[in-house]
Amino acid sequence: MIAKQMIHATLRGESVPRPVCGPLACHFCGRYYGVSLKDYTLNADTLADCVIRYHHEFRPDAVWISDETWIIAEAMGAAVRVLDDDQPMCGSPEPTYRGIEELAKIPAPDPTSLGRQPLMCQALRKVVREIGDETFVVDCIDQAPFSLACALGGINEMMMETVADPDFARALLEKCTEHVAAYGQALAAEGADMLSTGDSPAVMLGPETYRKYALPYEQRVFEILRDTTRCRLSLHICGDSTGILTDMASSGADVLELDYGVDLGHACDVLPEGIAIWGNINAVSPLYNGSPMEVRAAAGQAIETARRTGRKRFVLSSGCTLAPDTPGDNLHELIDSAVAHSGVETCQRRAT
Repeated sequence: MIAKQMIHATLRGESVPRPVCGPLACHFCGRYYGVSLKDYTLNADTLADCVIRYHHEFRPDAVWISDETWIIAEAMGAAVRVLDDDQPMCGSPEPTYRGIEELAKIPAPDPTSLGRQPLMCQALRKVVREIGDETFVVDCIDQAPFSLACALGGINEMMMETVADPDFARALLEKCTEHVAAYGQALAAEGADMLSTGDSPAVMLGPETYRKYALPYEQRVFEILRDTTRCRLSLHICGDSTGILTDMASSGADVLELDYGVDLGHACDVLPEGIAIWGNINAVSPLYNGSPMEVRAAAGQAIETARRTGRKRFVLSSGCTLAPDTPGDNLHELIDSAVAHSGVETCQRRAT
């Protein structure tokens, strides 16, 4: 079985020759090949070429097409900028929209023309054309509706508006839902195998508020995408999402990307068998500042935990996006650890 087939089989809960591995390597791909993050952010060919080079050298089972988290917010009117050549785009902490009457300024969704959405579609198209037949390609929709609303309405303000002005909060969330779904549909049309959407600020809401102001809009996005695309759907929430795990499982996602703050054994025990887990090795320690031996130990423990609990739907990965300066040897060790659990010599996997 080739990598793409093994990921698909794993997500269906079928037996595969070995564990599969798909680290969240995004800006790492630019930094590792000496490209400025500004160029990686603003040039579709640069982004795609770095991901393709990473695939050829590291041989992961899945690659990720992603930039920073302002793609849709920019398309909806947020001002973004590059602080220097070695930084991706960033937005302002100040709200773009402060009242319900201002939401009329938000343009209708159009991923073919708004902001950098066409650029990201172009990068995805090139990656799919070059390596999509053999490798599982994940594209990040960017942000789920609540996270996107925080980018547009200000994260502190949005947290307060759920209490002070729920009508504004819900109206903004509706607009965000439309844009997230439309962008996801555009990425699906370019050939993505899985669409990943992040809702990390939602973890700060607490379970009750999460169920009111994040979960319903995650569910709506996934419902639209399930009806209109063939992609697998994934939900990423950074940090310790233990308190909302079962709520996340009801979002409609096929995959939950779990960060290192979640105990993997607990997640395997409480999540429905039909939900796949993607994760959850700490991207900082051991992947960024640990040794290859520490990475090997952490990966082995995660693989054995999934086996012990009978979790067939498990993809070994960093729990969150890799730091750009993650040592290549550590990433090789993470990916090789999956092969090591099949009895295949790891040297066969590495590029020659």
